[in-house]
Amino acid sequence: MTEQIIILDFGSQYTQVIARRIRECQVFSQILRFDTSAAKLAAFQPSGLILSGGPASVYGKGAPHCDPAIWNLGIPILGICYGMQLMAHQLGGRVEKGDKREYGHAEVEVTGDSLLFSGMEPQQRVWMSHGDKLTKTPEGFLSVARSGNSPYAAIANASRKLFGLQFHPEVHHTPHGKQIISNFVHGVCGCGRNWTMKSFIDHAIEEIRTMVGKDRVILGLSGGVDSSVAAALIHEAIGEQLACVFVNNGLLRKAEAEGVRQVFGKNLHIKLHYEDATGAFLRRLRGVTDPERKRKIIGRTFVEVFQKATKKAGAARFLAQGTTYPDVIESVSIAGNPSAMIKSHHNVGGLPRNMKFELLEPLRALFKDEVREVGTQLGLPREVVWRQPFPGPGLAVRILGAVTPQRLQILREADWVVIDEMKKADLYYKVWQTFAVLLPVKTVGVMGDERTYDNVVAIRAVESVDGMTADWVRLPYDLLARLSTRIINEVKGVNRVCLDISSKPPSTIEWE
Repeated sequence: MTEQIIILDFGSQYTQVIARRIRECQVFSQILRFDTSAAKLAAFQPSGLILSGGPASVYGKGAPHCDPAIWNLGIPILGICYGMQLMAHQLGGRVEKGDKREYGHAEVEVTGDSLLFSGMEPQQRVWMSHGDKLTKTPEGFLSVARSGNSPYAAIANASRKLFGLQFHPEVHHTPHGKQIISNFVHGVCGCGRNWTMKSFIDHAIEEIRTMVGKDRVILGLSGGVDSSVAAALIHEAIGEQLACVFVNNGLLRKAEAEGVRQVFGKNLHIKLHYEDATGAFLRRLRGVTDPERKRKIIGRTFVEVFQKATKKAGAARFLAQGTTYPDVIESVSIAGNPSAMIKSHHNVGGLPRNMKFELLEPLRALFKDEVREVGTQLGLPREVVWRQPFPGPGLAVRILGAVTPQRLQILREADWVVIDEMKKADLYYKVWQTFAVLLPVKTVGVMGDERTYDNVVAIRAVESVDGMTADWVRLPYDLLARLSTRIINEVKGVNRVCLDISSKPPSTIEWE
């Protein structure tokens, strides 16, 4: 069984980042609900367990608590922020409301000998985000680090391999946090460095062949990174047993349909069935402005069109999707889970109960950068593997307000200019995502000595590793000037261009 670290999610905005940091240590990680039973956890045979932070107070009414039996599993456990407070609370320590909330950078002094801080300097700059504080450690625990606001910035029970951190080692604001996590994963839990994309590919191919046998697989190909890599991986495993269906929903970028048909049908020789359903999608989206309604309509319509298209592709037992781990995490909406749903994804949980397929999602455990690495190792062309992420609902969620053929044309042309200029500046493959958004407002302008009252386009450019967090890109002024000039001059119906300078969190990358 693959070595793994399990993370119990108590609602922290950084839970996904913890998972990423562990994988950067070349160890597999997965996130489970906070109330997962000790028995179920034991069945996974994890090398270690991490309790995430969270917004609640451990003594608050309805606060999320873990199964107390986890403390007796005999595996290393690290509690982070709320996770540390919960550990102390359940094991007999005391947690109280702090005199003041500690948020932001703090200086921590390592005061004890602990594997967590092995090889590190005694003075550490860290990121705090808490209101409560530990005032008494449980029996058997020692303080191994302190801050100006707390004598218990880190605690440890070395004999039981139980550790707690009041700060967040997973975020970039804690400069040496990656080493702390590595010390826990490798030094405390004893994990090797076996989680590589080559090992994933070998295991996935074997798993796909075992699961599929001699049956056939249908895959909904969008042309994006995720579905493209899924198609290549499955094709590597079962060859001609795979057939891809490409549905043109009329919400694609300029020349996208032609590009997909060229790369997969002619170049990679994967069975590809093309279905143009532009009319059906646009009819159902007519007058719809709510983002979630758009997504659900597009999801339902895709499934209907796809089901009809599969009859042309031939009978199959399995439906394959390019679902990735961020899709799964962001779509969590189980009652009682402290992680709020951010948005729905039409390829997660969107299958009707009467659908006559079994689901195959070979990338479900991967983050985006891992998916790209798999694609590279499988030999997919650079323009496919390093293509910037594109939402499943397409341009519909980049048009704020109603989706119409005219507004689609405006956005499609503006988006083409953005991509073209980013490539000319040699930035397209270096930036996580750059795109245009059509706003639901019009403004006054002057063109050719005449008054105009036209649309506003916003440019969104973000830097990210996996899409879970992102910061806006400081594009060169001369590039911004060219983007604005070309969009206003070349895209009929636009007279103003704006720049989005918000990060995720608190904003999301897409506007809808």
